[in-house]
Amino acid sequence: MALEAIRENKLRSSLTLLGITIGVFSVIGVMTAINTLESSVQSGLNIFGTNTFSISKYPVVVMGDSKHWKYRNRPNITFDQVQELKKRATLPEMITGMDAKQGLKVKYKDNQALKSVQIAGGDEGSIVTYNTSINDGRNFTESDVEHLRKVAIIGMDVVTQLFPFEDPLDKMIKIEGIKFRVIGITKPMGQSFGQSQDNYVVIPLTTYLNHFGSRRSSLQVNIQAKSDALVNQTKDEVIGLLRVIRDLRPQDENNFEISSNEELIDELSVFSDGIKIFAFSVSVIALIVAGIGIMNIMLVSVTERIKEIGIRKAIGATKKDILLQFLLEAIFLSEFGGIAGIILGVFGGNAVASIFNVPAVISIEWGFFGLFVCSIIGIGFGIYPAWKASQLDPIESLRFE
Repeated sequence: MALEAIRENKLRSSLTLLGITIGVFSVIGVMTAINTLESSVQSGLNIFGTNTFSISKYPVVVMGDSKHWKYRNRPNITFDQVQELKKRATLPEMITGMDAKQGLKVKYKDNQALKSVQIAGGDEGSIVTYNTSINDGRNFTESDVEHLRKVAIIGMDVVTQLFPFEDPLDKMIKIEGIKFRVIGITKPMGQSFGQSQDNYVVIPLTTYLNHFGSRRSSLQVNIQAKSDALVNQTKDEVIGLLRVIRDLRPQDENNFEISSNEELIDELSVFSDGIKIFAFSVSVIALIVAGIGIMNIMLVSVTERIKEIGIRKAIGATKKDILLQFLLEAIFLSEFGGIAGIILGVFGGNAVASIFNVPAVISIEWGFFGLFVCSIIGIGFGIYPAWKASQLDPIESLRFE
């Protein structure tokens, strides 16, 4: 009888379903989209593995202008400091210094890279920081860095732009008019968040600093421990050595930042959690509005069917029967709208994955949560109209016109 009452009022029921669908869609869609992006960011941050960390002048995330000035006033991490750290440290498997910038012109003959190519300075360990390896040619050597050689390793996006019909190896490219010989090509990484991960040129760090560096250049140092078990010991050694190299007193705090995959993910999770709370709050408001719509429709339905209620009571229906019938109508409306909202929410949330070219994430737990919330809304906002219907006097109801 509850389903028959819904079918008899198709337009009204459809509008009520639409309100619930939109509310649930906002919850499931937003949460699925956030989980998709969060999963992609976390996988993207896992570049080096669990046994690697980095040191830089600035933290990954800076909150507030006052803190920005605090970090800006720190002394730069220089090439000499990195070299001294390499000499003294015994535990790290690899120590590599890097710096990069964009906006420089990169050309080969008449071909110019139209996309903004990242120009990076590095050494023999820098290719690891791009989460790739040499596909063709060779890597840098210590001699390349020591003698400021003008050689370059390029990503596949640069190959596509500058060498559509030629083998790039041993060819001379120009960066801001300065010639560099291509000695290596890296394996392609594809795209992340719609951006190419192969659009870069790496040159020896000393050459980079000599031609494109400035007094504001501060290096990022990537350190790889020999094993996961030695990460903490390696960190302690590197911190101690770097404090000595940078002339810090025992009472001084570190004037550099140490970051690892876990710390980066923790930093970003603070922001994603805040976004989730905000989005969830807005979605809850949408669901409450939809619930109010259900209550309003059910009250109208009770008023329209007073005589029907009187007839049912006259032939033996109890208050419980009437209460259950109208309550089930409200629950059915909520659940049907909720299921539609969950389906649309999953597809809508994962549309973000296709836009940003990241793996889709189907949040099963949020689907169950959506159904649970719809049940609560159906019961919570349908109980009063159902109770009101069950309390009607059968004689007065039969007289109602």
